[in-house]
Amino acid sequence: MDLQETYQKLCRYVQDTAVLESTAALLEWDQQTCLPAGANEYRSRQITFLAGEIHRRRTDQEFGAMLQQLSGSEIVADPDSDEAAVVSNLKREYDKNVKVPESLVSALARETSAGHQTWVEARAADDYAMFSDSLARIVKLKQEYADAIGFEESRYDALLDDYEPGAKSSEVSVVLTSLRDELVPLLDAIKGSPQKNSDQILRRHYPVEAQSAFAKAASERIGYDYQRGRLDVAQHPFCTEMGPNDRRMTTRYDERFFSSAFFGTLHEAGHGIYEQGLRVDQYGLPTGKYCSLGIHESQSRLWENLVGRSRQFWIHFFPQAQEHFPESLGDISLDSFYQSINVVQPSLIRVEADEATYNLHIIIRFELERDLIEGQLAVEDLPAAWNDRYRQALGIEPPSDADGVLQDVHWSAGLFGYFSTYSLGNLYASQLFDAAESEIGELGELFKRGDFMPMKEWLNKHVHHHGQKYSSNELARRATGKDLTHDALVTDLRDKLFPLYGL
Repeated sequence: MDLQETYQKLCRYVQDTAVLESTAALLEWDQQTCLPAGANEYRSRQITFLAGEIHRRRTDQEFGAMLQQLSGSEIVADPDSDEAAVVSNLKREYDKNVKVPESLVSALARETSAGHQTWVEARAADDYAMFSDSLARIVKLKQEYADAIGFEESRYDALLDDYEPGAKSSEVSVVLTSLRDELVPLLDAIKGSPQKNSDQILRRHYPVEAQSAFAKAASERIGYDYQRGRLDVAQHPFCTEMGPNDRRMTTRYDERFFSSAFFGTLHEAGHGIYEQGLRVDQYGLPTGKYCSLGIHESQSRLWENLVGRSRQFWIHFFPQAQEHFPESLGDISLDSFYQSINVVQPSLIRVEADEATYNLHIIIRFELERDLIEGQLAVEDLPAAWNDRYRQALGIEPPSDADGVLQDVHWSAGLFGYFSTYSLGNLYASQLFDAAESEIGELGELFKRGDFMPMKEWLNKHVHHHGQKYSSNELARRATGKDLTHDALVTDLRDKLFPLYGL
């Protein structure tokens, strides 16, 4: 078999594996949106079975032999070619996967599937003790997973690599510490302002049906394709994919808080727009997959904050918002509404945090989960450690587990190593937005007219289309001409927030 035939066979094999992966994703989406409670036990069995089958395919010896034959061959000689990206990324993942026993993969799938339901019940009951045993088992399995893969500096690095390939926790810690050093004086300046803004406008009555219609209309306008996607309700908002033309997002509604569903939907739509912008014909291959979770998060945060919380966005959408919510917004001015959606105040819930304090939530989680995986923090001590970090960083303490240590779904799903990518995404988002504006022109003038396609098409070209052809740092460098720094994000925050607080 010549090299081209081997390459084609490899692609068919990987895309067949993607059929199983997307089926597992469909089962997990169903579990979080509409699965009957009595079906959870069997659903865990289904997901565990599929996880084992997928792992067997990912570690198959013939698959490895094809990768070995193609690696270093003439077919991958051009480092910028699709072939080089496919083979190098698959080889990297294969070399990791063969180190992990199938029994461990199945145990993780089983424990996290059951752990999700336990987390849902514990959060509803506001009782961390209900979840702690499950979390302890998940942490132990993730430690075994990291040990199986191996690491140079930190056990946590092996987990971080799953979401931000090549990243080291020591490097991420430096980035986040530098960001925190900039955020603290920025927040102190806002706290010291005599102008005290309020978000009470957002806490009027916003009927769920009207929220759903308005959020769907706005997300569709910025580019989320509902012919290839859906919007549903889940305990914790997320976006997932079940096929090349099946990207689904969820949100949650609070009739007494406008921002929760609306900005949550814009956030998840950003993820969905990225997924829908990947090359359909490359589905399942590295060239048809997102670059990294840091880049993925840059897309959601860009649409949620840099676009969705801009004054220009609401020049277009506020009249529509008043039509959807006449009782709550009929007597409100655009300026008052814009001020309210950009209020800066320490809060308990990460997904509802303002732009200025959001990254402090992330830094807390990053440090806690790193300590858990490194064995420096016991699972039973996590709530107290969580509350201590919130007092230190934000000056507030959760009154309950539900609003504290139980608020995020990630650890119940075994997603250790994930959280830092949220802050990396914020940094990438500001740099990408600035680069797009430099090339396109004043984006705000387009947003005022409800024209978001130039922004979306720029991202399609410079981010989405490349898949995993480049590392996240290289992708951002090619798109923006700069290495990753906190400068653009901090400048964006100052330019938006200081005028709102008379600074």
